[in-house]
Amino acid sequence: MQHRFLRSTPSMLALLAVLALPAAGFAETVLNRGNLDDPESLDPHRTSTLAEANLMRDLFSGLIGLDADARLVPDAAESWTVSDDGLVYTFTLRADGKWSDGSPVTAQDFVFSWQRVVTPETAAEYAYMLAPVKNASEITAGKLPPEDLGIRALDDHRVEVTLNAPTPYFLKMLTHQSTYPVQSANVAKFGAAFTKPGNLVSNGAYTLTDFVPNDHITLTKNPEFWDAAGVAIDRIDYYPTADTAAAVKRFEAGELDTNRDFPTSQTEDLRAKFGDQLRVGPTLGTYYYGFKTDKAPWSDPALRQAISMLIDREFLSQKVWQDTMLPAYSFVPPGIEGYQSALLDYATLGQIDREDAATEILTGLGITPESPIKLELRYNTSDNNTNTAVAVQEMLAPFGIDVSLVNLDTKSHYGYLEQKGDYDMARAAWFADYADPENFLSLCTSGTGNNMTNYASPEFDALMAEAAAEADPKARMQTLHQAEALGVARDLCVMPLMFYSYHNLVSDRVEGWNDNVLDVHPSRFLSVK
Repeated sequence: MQHRFLRSTPSMLALLAVLALPAAGFAETVLNRGNLDDPESLDPHRTSTLAEANLMRDLFSGLIGLDADARLVPDAAESWTVSDDGLVYTFTLRADGKWSDGSPVTAQDFVFSWQRVVTPETAAEYAYMLAPVKNASEITAGKLPPEDLGIRALDDHRVEVTLNAPTPYFLKMLTHQSTYPVQSANVAKFGAAFTKPGNLVSNGAYTLTDFVPNDHITLTKNPEFWDAAGVAIDRIDYYPTADTAAAVKRFEAGELDTNRDFPTSQTEDLRAKFGDQLRVGPTLGTYYYGFKTDKAPWSDPALRQAISMLIDREFLSQKVWQDTMLPAYSFVPPGIEGYQSALLDYATLGQIDREDAATEILTGLGITPESPIKLELRYNTSDNNTNTAVAVQEMLAPFGIDVSLVNLDTKSHYGYLEQKGDYDMARAAWFADYADPENFLSLCTSGTGNNMTNYASPEFDALMAEAAAEADPKARMQTLHQAEALGVARDLCVMPLMFYSYHNLVSDRVEGWNDNVLDVHPSRFLSVK
């Protein structure tokens, strides 16, 4: 190529100076996300809350991901095959998949990570998520070594997974953070401190830059991410927003671009103020209370049913939550294809008839307004949860149930439940990790990490095991229906109260926030005007 030399002029020097400006000179695109509360952990294998899941989707990349519409898309794996019998999955990793330190993401990273999840010492809340994988349950129970897990690296870029039985939801399951990889060298170098800013090596669209508890978490675009060119936002600032009223004020002031919740008592006023920026729609989530089922007197299913009948779910959903929720008489919400939920026996009764039936049970147990029983109700702090708890307290008081309220921040509340604290009844919620009834009902399986009510029923466990081994989809759904009828409708392993709708505030400057039933919105698919 021929080169031509030009004499420098003042105007040319000025132009060269502009061209020499670093990329950092351009305006950084920032998204401010309200995120319910601080995470308990940033270790994907030790997380369990929605706030943590939002962060994990930005920091890590699993074999399979969810797009802006919550549809399955290839992520760390670019393709996969399934054996004819449905037992063996072979995933091919992306050749350009890298960790944020520039090293390649390998098949061995997934082998290490999945073995870490099921190892008892990890104490992963979601260890049971991998139960469909060969030998996973036996390893979690301490009966086999982690090396016996049904996963192996065929080479640097191919991962082979062997299942116990055909599992229709297996690919959906791989979008969950418990299946995300962590870098073994990073864990070995820093131990429990590997999740701290400056230490954490991740393979997602963003890296961890800063974490100030009770203030903010900052994520920065990861230039090593395989699809970095498609990531529009440079920085994500996550803010804990348990105080939903304060979050609304911050949203109105432009300090938050999105927030996952708002005081539902203000729904109509907020709709008038924010218009289409207020998003409400159906989602696969259940708001429930759980009794400590291994603690007297709450170990008596009859007492649990009586209290359940006294709670007016229509009032809660219509008045307390301003029609942004639906009354729930099953744990599994409607909308899962091929599944018919098992309803509580009194679902079709009017509230007065339920109260009459509950009074008869309570009287038989010696509980009357003259001889009341004390019940402590614990919940995590928010305007909506407080209003719900106060309403329940007032509903139960006339029938000899003297309710005292204890509220904690989300991290402390769920930490207490996960540690099997001594409580009577506690508030919780479950949002689908994937659209399958097993994802809800597994919370009642004996010994699982998220079974915070300590419910244990060999009959229920047997039905869940039967469903897991059932290859016929219709028969499997029927068995899961039987499990819900036994564990929830009969025993109230959990007490469903309402089905969620998503309650989001989304600024007009945010693009790519597509409403979906999982209410999943990875930052890599968003942009700001």
